[in-house]
Amino acid sequence: MGAAGAAPRRRLLIGPETYEMVFGTVYTGLMTNLLLAVACLPLVALVAATDLATTWPLAALTAPLLGPALAAAFAVFAAFSTDGSTTVVRTFARAWRRHLRRGLAIGALATGAVVVAAVDVAFFWGRTTGAVAIPVLVTLAAGAVTTAVLALVAVPEMAGARLRAVLLAAVVLGARRWYLSAGALLVLGLLASVVAVRPVVGLGFAAAPLLYAAWGACRFVLRPAR
Repeated sequence: MGAAGAAPRRRLLIGPETYEMVFGTVYTGLMTNLLLAVACLPLVALVAATDLATTWPLAALTAPLLGPALAAAFAVFAAFSTDGSTTVVRTFARAWRRHLRRGLAIGALATGAVVVAAVDVAFFWGRTTGAVAIPVLVTLAAGAVTTAVLALVAVPEMAGARLRAVLLAAVVLGARRWYLSAGALLVLGLLASVVAVRPVVGLGFAAAPLLYAAWGACRFVLRPAR
C-alpha cells in the first residue's frame, strides 16, 4: 500500500524523558528509605520490635545514628534536585563517610537536649510549677531538633565550615525564618508519628517524600548562609 494508505502514527502522550524522571524519582525515594533504615538499623530495630516506654535509654544511645544518615540523605536530595542524579548508593555512602563525625556530634547534641527536656517534663508533670516549666521545656526540645535538622541540611553544603559555624547559622537563620522552621518541624513530627504507628510504612514509603519536603524548607531557611 502507498504512503497515503498508511495508518498515522499515534503520538505518545508521555515522552521517554517523563518515564525516566518518574522512575528515577521513585527509585531515589525507595533506595534512600532503604539506606536510611540500614544506616540506623539499631534504632529501627528498637522502634519496630520493642516498647520504647521501657527501652528509651537504648533508643537514646542509638538516636545519634540519625545524624550522619540524615546528612547523607540530604546530600542525595541535593544531587537529585541539582542534576537529576540517581546514583543514590554512591552519593549516600560517600556523604555518610564524609560527614560521619559531624553528623554524630549533631545527633548526640540534639538527643541529649531532648532527653534532658523529656526527663524534666516528667518531673514537673502534675506539679503546680509544671504549667510554666513544661511549655518552656517542650519549646527548647523543639528548638534543639529544628536546629539539628537545619545543621544536618547545611553540613553537605558547607563542608569546609566548622561545626560551630554550622550550628550558629542554623540557630540564627532558623529563628529568623521561624515559620519555615516550624513547617519543617511539623513535617518531621508527622514522619515520626507514622514511623511510631506503622514502622514499615513510615520507613519504607513515607520517609523520603516527607524528608524531602523538610529538606526543601530547611534549604530555603539556610539560603543566606550558602
